[in-house]
Amino acid sequence: MKTSNSVRAPDAASQSDKLKSLLFHLLPQHAISRAVHAATRWQAPWWKNMFTQWFIRQFRVDLSEALETDPGGYASFNAFFTRALHPDARPLPADANAIVSPADGAISAIGSINGDTLVQAKGRHFTVTDLLGGDATLARRFHGGRFVTVYLSPADYHRVHTPAAGRLQEMIHIPGRLFPVASFSVRGVDRLFARNERVVALFETNRGPMTVVMVGAINVGSIETVWAGEVTPPRGKRIRRWLYHDDQAQEFERGQEMGRFNMGSTAIVLFGPGQIDWLPELRPEQKVKMGQTLGLYQANDDSKVVQLDVYLKSRSQ
Repeated sequence: MKTSNSVRAPDAASQSDKLKSLLFHLLPQHAISRAVHAATRWQAPWWKNMFTQWFIRQFRVDLSEALETDPGGYASFNAFFTRALHPDARPLPADANAIVSPADGAISAIGSINGDTLVQAKGRHFTVTDLLGGDATLARRFHGGRFVTVYLSPADYHRVHTPAAGRLQEMIHIPGRLFPVASFSVRGVDRLFARNERVVALFETNRGPMTVVMVGAINVGSIETVWAGEVTPPRGKRIRRWLYHDDQAQEFERGQEMGRFNMGSTAIVLFGPGQIDWLPELRPEQKVKMGQTLGLYQANDDSKVVQLDVYLKSRSQ
């Protein structure tokens, strides 16, 4: 059977989307996010317990899979928000060729990279070069490849994991705006993901390059990785790069934690050409879980079609 990797993305912006997005052009995005950064780390028991209980009710947060299921057991609201999962909560697929979701959330867009172009929503595009901070040489490694954008809502688990095994090669911090990344903003703000502040992690897999881009948003005053700690803040004005040579590079297993958002945002995954195929049933706004199979490595010959067919049949049984 054939797989479809045509781009599936949100609809075009409505007038309401454009009006709501316009408001966030006018707000002091970084000042608001700095205030949220401080408030979510305040450890006064009355404050953090009240805020946490309100948040659980407001967003219907499910703590059944958390390592700590008692809302009062967290030192701060941010500790609750970035809570760890129970080790058995996300079993990984047995198929070693499966590519897994980097996070809990909803698919915003998924499909093939058309040259240097990624689809954000119908009528809105941005380039791999811009997403990766203007590095055209790095971007060319992903031309003709595959991408998926996963939006993490406030209720979701907010740690980010590697979709496939790989060796960390480079990290890039790209300062930028902090527009919200909810669906109305994705439809309403041009080049949103290439304008917001973000942290890019480049890995080399045994099939080629893989990049996970952690995109900031308003109230997301902090993005951190397991190897470097908190990368932002400080905000900064210049792009910063860290290269990890052979003696510094870390090996990551598929599904291993690589970072976290301190408040919610979006993760974008890029693969180079000829590496993977996405599962054909995946659609925008479809909920996914970290560790869930999103695609499969392509085989080196025609057996890749059989491989995907076997996988799909196994899911229907």
